[in-house]
Amino acid sequence: MNDRERYIATILGQPTDRAPFWLFWGPWGRTWQRWQAEGLPQHLHTFADVQVELGSDTMPLTLPVNIGPCPEIELVILEEDDDYIVYKDNWSIKRRDYKHGESMSAFLEFPVKNREDWEQFKATYLDPHHPDRLKGPWRELGREWMAKGYPIRLGAFPSAGIFGPYRWLMGDEEGLIALISMPDLAHDIMDHLATLYLTVFEQVVAEVRVDEIHLWEDMCYRNGPLISPKMWKAFLGPGYRRIKAFADAHSIPIVSVDTDGNPARIARPMIDAGVNLLFPMEVAAGCDVNVWRREHPDLALMGGIDKRVLAIGPDAIDAELARIRPALDAGRYIPELDHLVPDDVSWDNYTTYARALMALIGKT
Repeated sequence: MNDRERYIATILGQPTDRAPFWLFWGPWGRTWQRWQAEGLPQHLHTFADVQVELGSDTMPLTLPVNIGPCPEIELVILEEDDDYIVYKDNWSIKRRDYKHGESMSAFLEFPVKNREDWEQFKATYLDPHHPDRLKGPWRELGREWMAKGYPIRLGAFPSAGIFGPYRWLMGDEEGLIALISMPDLAHDIMDHLATLYLTVFEQVVAEVRVDEIHLWEDMCYRNGPLISPKMWKAFLGPGYRRIKAFADAHSIPIVSVDTDGNPARIARPMIDAGVNLLFPMEVAAGCDVNVWRREHPDLALMGGIDKRVLAIGPDAIDAELARIRPALDAGRYIPELDHLVPDDVSWDNYTTYARALMALIGKT
């Protein structure tokens, strides 16, 4: 089987020669610096080089079409001192970042506060028919990837999703409050996002075979989803069903969602709306892929290996891989880390993990 055939068969629960061997989650910037100091081979300039060196299968490649703000918004630095930088990002979000370590931004202000803001942002940056959305080499790349048997997808962080880009526009708390205080606005934003994606995707699938539509959401935290199952069905459900209908009409077999945290309470609404692959299944948030495989046999999973054990050493790595073995044996599961590799993980421990995972999967 080639990488595309193996990936699709795994997600759909069909017979395969083995599970995909993926090194999907890369290192933090500080982790990369540590690896360089610890003997990372000099010919490995990027994590993509590491993936090739350690034998990772080819993972879904994203066609480079623009489904975010278009024309693109330039990053603008507003303030800067020795410790912090304040800027407006490519979604016009005002952020503050700490310069001396890995951390989440402090989100200071979002571009949409009311209907007037939305109509202006939509007209300026979210026209589905803007000609720049389809500029670039996506046709050539698509033909090359099809010829090589690579899996191909549409949609990627940070500009694909229904809840994810909604939060970029309105903010987490503000956006959740708006579901009650301004429901018509919330519906309009989410409906327009789905329309934008499908308008662009319609033109792409006429020329390139697509295997996956991916949605980045990050709509959960450690204790559960940010949005209730009832609200998910009312607000996100319509867009998801439109995307699933499009996928079915164009023989696209996979609709995937990336959400951190614990999505257990909204898993069934997502599955019912067409999602058949979910990741990264964070262990620290209580996600056990063995339990999820038993409870949701109609849902494929990727992730679920506790990244924290890589800092401990080989015995802990072996024990963690043994823990997830039942899910691997059950199928519809791609074993991988449950998020980016933190800076307490040595280069030796990471390569030990990669070799052990390859052996577990049975890639030769």
